[in-house]
Amino acid sequence: MDKALKCTVYRITGSIPAGNYIQIPSTSTQSLGLTGRYLYVLFRPIPSKYFVVHIDVATHDALVVRISFSNLFKEFKSTSTWLQFPFICHAARGTIDGNSKFSGKDSSGPAPLSTRWTLLCLDVQYILSMYLNRQFSYTKNIKLCANMFVKNIFTSDLLYQPGLTFEQATKSGSLSQGINPLPRDMAFHLTKGQNWKNIYDLIRFPSSGTTKPFDSIQFSESSPPPSKNGPPGIISPKRVNTKQTDLSRPQKGSNPSSAIHYVTKPDKTRKKPQITKELPTVGLDSHVNYPHDDDREIHVYAHPLDSKAHLKQDRVTEKINFNQSNNQKVKKSRSYKSLQPDPILQLKRIVGFGGSTSTCREALWNYNGSIIVYPCHAVLVAMQVANGHQRFFIGHTDKISCLAMNSTSSLVASGQTGQLSVVRVWKFQTAECLAMVKTHTNSLTCLSFSRTGSVLCGVGKDGHGKNMVVVWNTLRVTNGGEVIVIAKAHTEVDIQRMRVAHFDETRMVSCGRDNIRFWRVRDGQLRSAPVNLGEHHCMEFTDCCFEKGNQPGKDSTDRILYVCSRSGHIFEIDYQKVCIQQVRRLLPADKKRQPEKQTFNSGAGISINSIAVNEAFCLTGSDDGYLRLWPFDFKHVFLEAEHEGPVTAVDITEDGLKLLAGTSTGNLGVLDTSTRSYTTLMRSHMDRIVSTSIDPSRQHMVTISQDHTIRVWNIQTMQQLYDFSSPQECPSSVVYHPSKEIFACGFDNGCVRVFNVATTSLLAEHKHHRGSVTGVSFSLTGDFLYSAGSLGSMAIYDSSDNMYTLIRLLSNMVARGEKFGPNSIAVSPEGHHIAVIGPSDFTVSVLDARSLDEILRIDITSLNAATNNRTIIDTALRLCYSPSSVHQLLVTTTSNKLLKFDSKNGRLLSEVDNIHRSGCTSLEVSRDGLYLVTAGDRVIKIWDYHMRLDLNFQVFIGHSEAVSRVVFTPDSLSVITVGEAIFLWDFLANIHKKQITQPEGRTPIKSLLPREDAEREEILYKSPVRRSLDMSVSDMPRRTPAPQPVRYDQLDDAHSTMDGDEEIQVDTNLPETDNEEVLKGPELNEIETGDTTDLDSVIEIEGHETQGETLGHSPKVQPHERYRLPTRSPAKAADRQSQHRSDKARAKPHVHKHYTKRPRSHGLAQRRYAAPDKQAGLTMKAVISYNGDGRNNMIWQPDTGLFMYTSGCLAIVEDLNSGEQRFLTGHVEEISTLALQNDCQVLASASGSHGTLTPSQIFLWDLQHMTCKHILRYHSHEITALAYSRDDKYLVSIGDYQECCVVLWSMYTHSVITTSTPGLPIHDVKWDPYSPCEFVTVGQNGSILFWMIDESLADGQLQVHDAEVPEDLLQTHHMGVGQVDFTALAYAGDNLLFIATNNGKVSAWDTRHNSCFMHWEADTTEIGCLVSYSGRLISASVGRNLRLWSTVGIAEMKLPGDHHSMRSGGLVMDDEMNLDGPITCVVFDATMDMGIVGTSSGTLWYICWTERSSVRLVSSHMDKINDLAIINDNFIATCANDGSLRVWSLMEREQTLQFQVIDQACTCLDVSPQDTQTKSRNTLSNIDTVPVMAHSLTDEDRIVLPSIAAGYSDGTVRLFDINQVEMVLKIHPHAVSVTALTFSSNGCMLLSGASDGIIAISSPTTGMTVRLINDHKGAPISNFDVSKRQNMNLSKSATEMWMASSSDRRVSVWSADWTKDYCELIDWLSFSAPAFTPDGVVIKKGDESFYSQLPPSIARFSKQEPDIIVYVGYGMQKQVQFYSISKRKVVRTIALTHWASHLDLSLHDNLLAVGINERLVKLIDYHEGSFQDYTGHSDIVQLVKFCANTKTLFTVGYSEILMWHVQV
Repeated sequence: MDKALKCTVYRITGSIPAGNYIQIPSTSTQSLGLTGRYLYVLFRPIPSKYFVVHIDVATHDALVVRISFSNLFKEFKSTSTWLQFPFICHAARGTIDGNSKFSGKDSSGPAPLSTRWTLLCLDVQYILSMYLNRQFSYTKNIKLCANMFVKNIFTSDLLYQPGLTFEQATKSGSLSQGINPLPRDMAFHLTKGQNWKNIYDLIRFPSSGTTKPFDSIQFSESSPPPSKNGPPGIISPKRVNTKQTDLSRPQKGSNPSSAIHYVTKPDKTRKKPQITKELPTVGLDSHVNYPHDDDREIHVYAHPLDSKAHLKQDRVTEKINFNQSNNQKVKKSRSYKSLQPDPILQLKRIVGFGGSTSTCREALWNYNGSIIVYPCHAVLVAMQVANGHQRFFIGHTDKISCLAMNSTSSLVASGQTGQLSVVRVWKFQTAECLAMVKTHTNSLTCLSFSRTGSVLCGVGKDGHGKNMVVVWNTLRVTNGGEVIVIAKAHTEVDIQRMRVAHFDETRMVSCGRDNIRFWRVRDGQLRSAPVNLGEHHCMEFTDCCFEKGNQPGKDSTDRILYVCSRSGHIFEIDYQKVCIQQVRRLLPADKKRQPEKQTFNSGAGISINSIAVNEAFCLTGSDDGYLRLWPFDFKHVFLEAEHEGPVTAVDITEDGLKLLAGTSTGNLGVLDTSTRSYTTLMRSHMDRIVSTSIDPSRQHMVTISQDHTIRVWNIQTMQQLYDFSSPQECPSSVVYHPSKEIFACGFDNGCVRVFNVATTSLLAEHKHHRGSVTGVSFSLTGDFLYSAGSLGSMAIYDSSDNMYTLIRLLSNMVARGEKFGPNSIAVSPEGHHIAVIGPSDFTVSVLDARSLDEILRIDITSLNAATNNRTIIDTALRLCYSPSSVHQLLVTTTSNKLLKFDSKNGRLLSEVDNIHRSGCTSLEVSRDGLYLVTAGDRVIKIWDYHMRLDLNFQVFIGHSEAVSRVVFTPDSLSVITVGEAIFLWDFLANIHKKQITQPEGRTPIKSLLPREDAEREEILYKSPVRRSLDMSVSDMPRRTPAPQPVRYDQLDDAHSTMDGDEEIQVDTNLPETDNEEVLKGPELNEIETGDTTDLDSVIEIEGHETQGETLGHSPKVQPHERYRLPTRSPAKAADRQSQHRSDKARAKPHVHKHYTKRPRSHGLAQRRYAAPDKQAGLTMKAVISYNGDGRNNMIWQPDTGLFMYTSGCLAIVEDLNSGEQRFLTGHVEEISTLALQNDCQVLASASGSHGTLTPSQIFLWDLQHMTCKHILRYHSHEITALAYSRDDKYLVSIGDYQECCVVLWSMYTHSVITTSTPGLPIHDVKWDPYSPCEFVTVGQNGSILFWMIDESLADGQLQVHDAEVPEDLLQTHHMGVGQVDFTALAYAGDNLLFIATNNGKVSAWDTRHNSCFMHWEADTTEIGCLVSYSGRLISASVGRNLRLWSTVGIAEMKLPGDHHSMRSGGLVMDDEMNLDGPITCVVFDATMDMGIVGTSSGTLWYICWTERSSVRLVSSHMDKINDLAIINDNFIATCANDGSLRVWSLMEREQTLQFQVIDQACTCLDVSPQDTQTKSRNTLSNIDTVPVMAHSLTDEDRIVLPSIAAGYSDGTVRLFDINQVEMVLKIHPHAVSVTALTFSSNGCMLLSGASDGIIAISSPTTGMTVRLINDHKGAPISNFDVSKRQNMNLSKSATEMWMASSSDRRVSVWSADWTKDYCELIDWLSFSAPAFTPDGVVIKKGDESFYSQLPPSIARFSKQEPDIIVYVGYGMQKQVQFYSISKRKVVRTIALTHWASHLDLSLHDNLLAVGINERLVKLIDYHEGSFQDYTGHSDIVQLVKFCANTKTLFTVGYSEILMWHVQV
């Protein structure tokens, strides 16, 4: 019940409008059948929500058109069956929303808070007639989508006026004018005395108002007045007579930018329409007769001339004078100054093909086959095939829809589409427009010239949508005569193509949907006759042409007409008899089966778009992309050429040697029949070009388009070089790197990607923006990349590395909206600042280019406020910087103003009005600062930048759509404009200047004008010291040239500050000059006169306290005598060069604590295809692995229950209660260590580098959202330790032994504060829990360093103290090594620190004096972990010992005196446990009663001291897994190199059973298909004394599981009964290692293959080997596969087939029946391969060691096709091959991007899984070959296995087992 209406209404709500709706009628098959012209909707939008209304109406020709309106729509869009109108919600008068209308903002979007009930009246008849030229029949159905209130909907043929009574209508006479009062049942509630307009809204569409935006449904304040032509407010469609304009005199009130205005302007004195034959000349020079130069190039420009006009400098108006004739010279006035030279632009080349749209598909040869004529939107282009030179026919104001040429190529006719449809007749040689013919039609579809050119025939539609055929007489057009209409006729039939007969100019033929008609002109009448099509009457005919040539003695009308159709039929029609002579249908054929196409079978035909014939053959272009040349019997194909898209235009030269093809993808090509070579003349975009950018050093240009492609072009030749496509997302902005062959592109989904053009690879991808990317830009030096989003966000990236790491992301920095794209970011010429429009569209902000800190904000609404009389507030639209010589910032506004600001202080310098009529879409300033180019109103303007002339600009036409971007080329000799096509213009001002300043054979004269690159050259030749003091230096802490204590002072400039939310990444590849220390004042002289450059020297400073990084006393400790070991050197600031030089000299530490990554031969694939969101075929389900090689890579929080650990490159978050796993993915290398902030909100994970492709990274994860916040990069090698400070303000990271680096990070700015290189490897680091600025590191050779951050200094400088170590701590005692390392440390309380050594000692330290006061021997092996809480200490050692110590009272033993004597009081070992491997990480709760411990054996244990229990939480292999077998849906089995065979429970992801064979590697295994062992069978006597260990099976559920057979490296095969937990059989069929193993299909035989190629067939029951097969001898067996299928080709039946593949790429296929002792070879496959390895090493003949270097050969029986074998292996190409057993050949292949390491096929789904050496898992569609790549492994993916239910996939990478859920 609605309170305002006092009645019940419908409420439609929901978050998704498409899913919440009311449909009338309820089913789409029913129809309302309402014939009322007007549709009334009584509704109210729900505030702050969107709504959609769909109305399906039917036309008289049975076409259903959908009319939709919604406040979701931003602009009007239309297709042939769908009209979308934006609805602008009206806010109630008097509210905040209603009073904000003066701002001039677009009101589209969610409904305002104050909405009113609205009566919407739609004139459906007008809408269909106006927008689609259709006649309304009835309303079919209506669909109302959320969110809205609806009272009622009704239709009527009457026009109702609400608030009008019957008496009022009668008295006012409204009834006679067709205005009726609204019926009571349809009206809103209105109490007495109320005014209807004050309470409700009335919206009529169409409206007679002029409120913008047009074509939108919105409220109009003024009610429409009564109209004579119809009811008030309703615009009835009516025909408007064409207007004629005399071009011999100037027109007053002319439009400055378009000559068409004069042609169509009403002229009351002329009533009879006449035909205009002359092209108006626009501003020609006085010394030429035609707008051509000596090279016959057109000067396309419009020069506004008016001798009587006096123009002010900054107030620009445009006037255009037309002269009477093309040959008449224009007298140039000398009374004022204008821009010179005149013209200043000359069109040189256009890249685009009009055939890429459905409106025009013609491309024609001239008579001699040297020139191609084709349309490019509104320009007709004639291009020479030999050199690509183009001539242009310009004059059309809309897109060209058709063209025709006579046989001698003297005349060309072209017609344009749209409401102002005209035909222009051109003189081909001079591109002169001889006549312009008004066609009286709304659009033209085709034109045809007679052979002589005296008759022109055209087809279009009249105002009522009917086809109209017009025939003109063009005989006298070349002599200045008029074009006269001979005849015209209306027809109801569809016409797609019409041709004038070349043998008779009065005869024509047409074809279209369901008809072929012959036409003839006789006695001024145009009549037609149809061809009887018979059974072929329901067919769409697309093209027709006459038979060529003349035959003596034959009637001229005795001709054959060829007509083609969409269904592939070609009709041969006897023109004289008007009957079908023959019908042929062209069908596609299989190329592999037969060399020639057999075309007359049943099946789907080839859709033919175009046809051309000559005397010898027929040429067709079809939708399958083929250009085909046929003989006239169509029995085979002479020639064919395949294209990327449907071929829409074909033509043949007169000599028949060249064939022309145009495609719907915008390509033009020529096929030479004599040489059978194909040449692509041009490629072009298929849709509007959004933006462009130029590579300044390589003369390349990149363009992005709404056709979802990114293309790279050569500017000189304008040929396409590269093509990048993104089918699912549209590029929105692009920019080239200033020096590298790299460009960055933003997309409409907020993604920013960086591409390498040379390698055509993706370098980086970021998805930080939510809306569309409106701008991307590089800094001047290319060190930074900026991006801006349509929702106000802005990001800066570090482009110094290939990862393009995000430095800072800020919201509400730029104005919201996509209208500011595609270039919303302007970079200053000196590179220090960037300018953006924002935070609102009323302001312009200038930001620091390094930090995005705001420096200046300009409010354009406050400019000249006293004299501003506008009612609408002006907003900024575009902006750009002028060159450094001018120092100005240019801003264009929505009120068509150009504002010039001082770029330093933001002061307004000048203001130019009316730069364009409808807004400026792009602008740019020339490099010399003399010229400005702007685009708008579909024209280009060149301006004098300083506006010092009387006429400051020139206008140039040619574009038919809005110009997206204008740019100068790097040499400033050309201008490139893009919109619907690419236009290249010669900039004659600089070309003329270049010819003057660079005479031939002489040295160019040095220019005294300031240049943009002058400042850069000046910086380049500065001294190193001065260059480092420049304003553009890096923010990174400087390196000291010598290890002397100095301060990391920052520079005194605006670019060296790091504050706020700035996120700066450290550049790891700085140039050599950046490593020099720059000192100020007196220090400068010291560094210049000093010669301390030896990196090994140490400067001792005594007698005073240093403020830098010192090796002396800490301010918090008491002075004491310093003990220095002779092998240790003091800590020094990190120097990357010294690190690099000493990397090779450092040896790996011998302690277990120091992390060392396992070597890997392959890195992650650089080129991979990631599935789009919500389209992934696999999702990671679980991981069965723990990385025992990591250090401190497990985290457990007892309070929150957070449990995390790592496996390879994955961080796993596991719920200990439910067992659910979540994953943090992003690392590409093995994670070495973890660190958790004290608030448990952010996790830091570190991974090392892999060669030069993958850098070391520290990921910061937001655990609440499971997303990566930041990525930190500095280290060059592995990272051994991470630690957060107590207040989480700092993070310290430790580099491994190769760099020995300590890096301190700020967690506020995520940047490096400082770094230091102690000189010796560091093993562990801990922060003082009682001081947020102090931490301790321990490391090699007894080094203990106490560090403190001095926060009193701005740069947060580090101070370090090298602690004194007691001599007895450094004694080795029982150890054989001569060195003691400190390996672990733990704080135990205030001022108490425990430190452990690699010889098992633990020492206690007083942190107040940094001195040791006691130590004891806690273990006999290296102690790797220490944990201390509540007076208890836990030590964990490499010897698998976990010991609990009571340390109560130790803190009281810190007595003065001898600090090195050992004390034993107060120290007791309370408990001890022994685990399964060296302990790598330990975490306990605050009471030390329970905790989790990780070992290097890959296990995680739960420890409880109170119960003295240990429970295994996670298990894993630590050696390479060789094979995996699936037992059932709940269990799997694996085997590894360590000799273990393990059974895993999938429900718990835990090891259930393990068999261990010592000193042997378990190489393969398989599960029996059924339990073949009998209960009476006992353990056989051939089992030797090899120790076998087994863990008992759990008693949870005793189910009968099959047996498992395993092969070992000693050649034995063992059979295990996992139900009885015992080995039941051992056989020894091989003398070498077993490499493959499988059971037969019934389990009665066991097939095993060895590394020598011998295959043994043994009985699992008796253990006897019954058969040996030597066919593969010499090459290791790779795999077996068994199938229950029978080979039908054999006379003897067999129960199964099996096959074996070996490493020499041979596959044998066998048929067997084991019950009958039958086994026979049925096929032998050999696959060819190069004579070298994938790395290029030549394979020596007979050398079997090379097999290990080749990808394995894997063969599987297809699950989908019984006859197919699927094979992968090393070969000539990377591919999957499908071999047919019956056909004995490879029937198809699927290409791979990498060599496969393993293969498996799903049982039911059409999927293949392929493992890749480059750490990828590929999921491939079996039939289509499409694939998706998945990452997650940190090593080679050597195994992939589908589960029997096909919904689970197992993949193995070294020791990692990953479970994937298959979603397809």
